[in-house]
Amino acid sequence: MDEYNSLNHTKWECKYHVVFIPKCRRKVLYGELRRHLGPLFRTLTEQKDSRVEEGHLMPDHVHMMLSIPPKHAVSQVVGYIKGKSAIHIARTFLERKRNFVGQHFWARGYFVSTVGRDEAVIRAYIRNQEAEDRRVEQLRLL
Repeated sequence: MDEYNSLNHTKWECKYHVVFIPKCRRKVLYGELRRHLGPLFRTLTEQKDSRVEEGHLMPDHVHMMLSIPPKHAVSQVVGYIKGKSAIHIARTFLERKRNFVGQHFWARGYFVSTVGRDEAVIRAYIRNQEAEDRRVEQLRLL
């Protein structure tokens, strides 16, 4: 039982594979923005008592494995991450300092799947996604 987390009256292990994209699947997650988003996502998830177990930023989407306690809804945590990160991106990189609510960076919706006992497989998938995409792209060129 040591691998489980605890709340006052609950032992839990709730991990989710989450994927979301920028508006119109623009390839904007490069360079400075890419280096900045990892720590930002970790900080935002900690504010919701959650944790990023694994994550990878692709040029046109975000993969994360999140550990979210049962007292929070997955939609609440993902909505919070997307909303607050959009505001931060707009203020930091798009130089919109005042009265910006960030509604134009991330697309609506997201993909979520429970991890269950396939945690090692999903971790490997998240880590190797970029290399696999390049390999498939090379095969298409032939």
